[in-house]
Amino acid sequence: MAKPKSKLLSRPAARLARDARGHDTSVPARERLELSVTLPIDPSALYAAWLDAREHGAFTGGQASCEPRVGGRFTAWDGYIEGETLELHAGERIVQAWRTSDFEDDDADSRLELRFVPEGDGTRLVLKHTELPKGGAHKYREDWKQLYFAPMSKYFTR
Repeated sequence: MAKPKSKLLSRPAARLARDARGHDTSVPARERLELSVTLPIDPSALYAAWLDAREHGAFTGGQASCEPRVGGRFTAWDGYIEGETLELHAGERIVQAWRTSDFEDDDADSRLELRFVPEGDGTRLVLKHTELPKGGAHKYREDWKQLYFAPMSKYFTR
């Protein structure tokens, strides 16, 4: 009589995908959200402000750090948010591996994509946040609105 195969061995033998922190990212995205806001600033200036630690801190109200390069690390909101920049397309798009201190240690990083779209005399910032842990989409949707979009609108309107 043949032994039943172990469920562990039934996974493909290929190497697991890992994020920058070594977590398994082969698990499908759990939750996602997409938001946008129009701001009275040109796309290149908004893109530069997002990647500038001092200005990022000024428009959010929390301390930030940023190495503005692919592979660079960043923090925001006094260290509550941290991650790594994965892609930079000057003035147009930023992609980051992103997590907060609310993530469990074994949660993979989420993925944040920001697009800077010219709209009239300003920019439509399109934020796509994917691969969020279960239950994260609702929480982070509200956080993006209250902790980023509202203060950014006020900051860039002054």
